Amino acid sequence: MDLSLLYYSVHWLAGLVAFVTIWGWLPLDNWWVRGVEFPRIQIMVLGVIAWVGMLVFWPDWQLGQWLLFVVLSLTLAFQLRMVLPYTKLWKKEVQQAKSKPAGQAHQLKLMVSNVLTPNDHTQKLVELVKQKQPDILITLESNKKWEKALEQIEPDYPYTVKVPLDNLYGMHLYSKLELIDPEVKYLMIDDIPSIHSQLRLQNGQVIWLYCLHPMPPSPTEADKSTTRDAELLMVGKHIKEHDQTAILAGDLNDVAWSKTTRRFQRISGLLDPRIGRHFINTFHVNYPFLRWALDHIFHSACFTVVDIQRLPSIGSDHFPVMTTLQYEPEEAEQQQKNAPTAEADDIKETDNKIEEGKEEGEKVSKEHAKKQQLLG
Repeated sequence: MDLSLLYYSVHWLAGLVAFVTIWGWLPLDNWWVRGVEFPRIQIMVLGVIAWVGMLVFWPDWQLGQWLLFVVLSLTLAFQLRMVLPYTKLWKKEVQQAKSKPAGQAHQLKLMVSNVLTPNDHTQKLVELVKQKQPDILITLESNKKWEKALEQIEPDYPYTVKVPLDNLYGMHLYSKLELIDPEVKYLMIDDIPSIHSQLRLQNGQVIWLYCLHPMPPSPTEADKSTTRDAELLMVGKHIKEHDQTAILAGDLNDVAWSKTTRRFQRISGLLDPRIGRHFINTFHVNYPFLRWALDHIFHSACFTVVDIQRLPSIGSDHFPVMTTLQYEPEEAEQQQKNAPTAEADDIKETDNKIEEGKEEGEKVSKEHAKKQQLLG
């Protein structure tokens, strides 16, 4: 390869990585800003390539190259700081579960699967559920077709909440454990549900379970991330204010290192079992280099982690993910020290974001209703 072409390519890549990183710092909710929070791993990889490539040509640097290298180094350090917590190089936020006799190990297996509404490989999920035997199954984007297919597992799952929709926001909850007073709520947008329920564990302890699937910021769905951010923060605030022992799970259409998800953790006090372990990149199945974690689980400090794993593809654009937790309230005080804590700015920003989300949600709800009328 012509060295001059390589020289300019490396500098172009360095400038792109720096620009995209700085672009993501803009305090805007528009999809074309918030979207750059998703591919941090990919940006980091490209940044490392550019950083090494620039060093190859360092004898030829002039002032412009030195300035570019400094800016690239700073932006690369930022990307590394966002990504490294989700590797083994970081301290675990949630302890590994202690080995206990079978009768004393109160475990909870929870599977989350965005099935992709048009996906016809329904039997793949059925077989996976029969094989893995989760205590809780949460399906997202599930409609009547998926509800009919999943009737096969219902003998093992006596407690269900079914919200079949064809708008890509249908949701089903199947549980072997007792659900207490489950509710379907539409927190921000009139046709985007969430499920809120109490759950009785095997040892009789009652906890809260929240299943969410907010609308993502994208050119084809929501112009802004406002309603998505507000829904997550609203639930997090509710959990904290009511001092709930809780698990929140679902396709959040956000990544763990976004400013909203990190604020949600500070507001709610819930822990992320992936920190200090590994990425669980569930989307997109068909593009290995363009994958990030959209399917999440957060939980109170009284739970430790037995296992968290990405499962085989079921024909969707998301991989299912299953997390096995163990109820160990004796570890809560120690683990709570690992939880990020809210500051005054977080509380103020959360309240502002919730109000903005309600306003944006009313607007989007009217748009969806009008579109439905035209289609109907």
